[in-house]
Amino acid sequence: MGKRGPPPKPTGIRLIEGNPSKRPLNKREPKPPSGRPACPRWLTLEAKREWRRILPILEKMNILTLADRAALAAYCQAYARWREAEEAIQKYGLIGKTPSGYVQQLPYVTIANKSLQIIRAFASDFGLSPSSRSGLVVEDPEKDKNPFEEWKRGRGSG
Repeated sequence: MGKRGPPPKPTGIRLIEGNPSKRPLNKREPKPPSGRPACPRWLTLEAKREWRRILPILEKMNILTLADRAALAAYCQAYARWREAEEAIQKYGLIGKTPSGYVQQLPYVTIANKSLQIIRAFASDFGLSPSSRSGLVVEDPEKDKNPFEEWKRGRGSG
């Protein structure tokens, strides 16, 4: 049986928010390497478009890591599925008749609604909605840069 309640927030987010719950922080939480994950080849064309659209945004937000590839792919595929279902709804409508004459909701409505639930969950995880960003403060990556270290790295000795 699974845990009840929302999933625990990562330590970094709890620190950014000022640890409002005052629970002990996990000082040994894994820290995946930051970077741009490669777009999976198996994504649909529409999902790849969303990947290319959202990736630079996530990079500018300084929250993307190499470990986020699967979650980002799932978000993009759910987005593509939602778009496809919405296009079908526009074409066929919300309701149809069965061969026996009963009126029922078309399956595209269920697909669109479920895809939106998935999108919303991943959007919250990635800070892609106004409410999920409201409590976050991202550190300025330029703030702690050491000019000497940057100079050494540029010369190939760091």
